[in-house]
Amino acid sequence: MKEVLNKRLEKLKAHYKALKDYHDFIIKLGNIYEPFEFSALSLEERAVLEAYLKRFSSVQDYLGAKIFPLLLDVKGIPYKKMSEVLSLMEKEEIINLEEWIEFRNVRNELEHDYPDEIKQALEDLKFCVENFEKIEEIIKKVFEYVS
Repeated sequence: MKEVLNKRLEKLKAHYKALKDYHDFIIKLGNIYEPFEFSALSLEERAVLEAYLKRFSSVQDYLGAKIFPLLLDVKGIPYKKMSEVLSLMEKEEIINLEEWIEFRNVRNELEHDYPDEIKQALEDLKFCVENFEKIEEIIKKVFEYVS
């Protein structure tokens, strides 16, 4: 089980590095959250924004589905449902449950809603960019927890 966790943590590092690279690139673009500014971006810059949103969602999915349950398994902490996993992750001070639920809601919106208006899409992007540090902190806590 520890070997599986180590492989998953290596994959998490790769996800994080890509997310951080995209984030750093987006920050350099400046205020891109208004339709006029967004429309002035190149096709390549827009592709980075889309990649960032996908990676942000993927990192959160990966943490919740592949990392958190395995952390508990390795530590011998029993659970039955995902709600218990998240509650235990909060108890172990890895996540703030309210923030995690907000991330999930935005992730679900990104995955399942296709906003007709660019304004809503840019608000979702802004949320993800502004909350990068929170996801980054969760990742750091995961690595601290296993060391």
